[in-house]
Amino acid sequence: MDDLAGFLRIRRSRVDPAAVGIPADRYRRVEGLRREEVAHLSGVSVDYYVRLEQGRATQPSEQVLDALAKVLGLDDIEREHLDRLARQRRRRAKAPNVRMRPELLRVLDLITGAPALIMDHRMDVRAGNPLAALLYGRPLPGLNTARHIFLEEDERGLYGDWENCTRDVVGHLRLAAGKYPDDPRLTSLIGELSMGSDRFRRLWARADVRARSHGPKAYRHPLVGLLELHQENFALPGESGMELIVMSAAPGTPTEDGLSLLAGLAANDTESTTTPGTRMRK
Repeated sequence: MDDLAGFLRIRRSRVDPAAVGIPADRYRRVEGLRREEVAHLSGVSVDYYVRLEQGRATQPSEQVLDALAKVLGLDDIEREHLDRLARQRRRRAKAPNVRMRPELLRVLDLITGAPALIMDHRMDVRAGNPLAALLYGRPLPGLNTARHIFLEEDERGLYGDWENCTRDVVGHLRLAAGKYPDDPRLTSLIGELSMGSDRFRRLWARADVRARSHGPKAYRHPLVGLLELHQENFALPGESGMELIVMSAAPGTPTEDGLSLLAGLAANDTESTTTPGTRMRK
């Protein structure tokens, strides 16, 4: 999983010295910045920074974290992740174990013109509407989208922008690992993906953190062709760690026509869309 010391080491190795005003040195043997360079640029002692990277310093101040984030080139999401890692020893969030409320399932039933699903922090699909099941071409119970992308699909499969999707997934799991470091199922999933996918291992080693709330999402569907959708992620209330994800098509586009075709398939296949195989309750 993730911890402050490991995150600092990885992100330090990714900083171009020239980008922070350090002249190129042909004798430089370390990748990225040296520890003493990070300490100097962030205004802390070398000894203190070394203790941070060794996991021996606790509770760094907000000023120190801000300075480190600036030197390491972290964005707002990564800065929040850094803060969360720094506070882990004081407060370790338990992984949520939330049952699906019937009201949420009714909301999914109301969304008929767009694929919609509910996903937890592990990227397990907890429930979805019939159009989402047709989009993925499989029953939604048991679907983990991280496992699906890395171990079941590839750049020629369902995902129109597979490479960017894989980066999003790894960034999301890195964020979840920081929030729930003691979640054994999440740890097991990350281990499984690391063992089964070279690309996952390479991306995980970069320590990127992503929290995607909206944006384009393309699929190559075997029945209706390319679907260029727009995805919106809505965090559900409370501490459930779940999101409602809705993928819509712009009006008057071929993608809108493609979704209409899929919706027609759903309407003509009543059994597959109304049995427990379509939605999952936990």
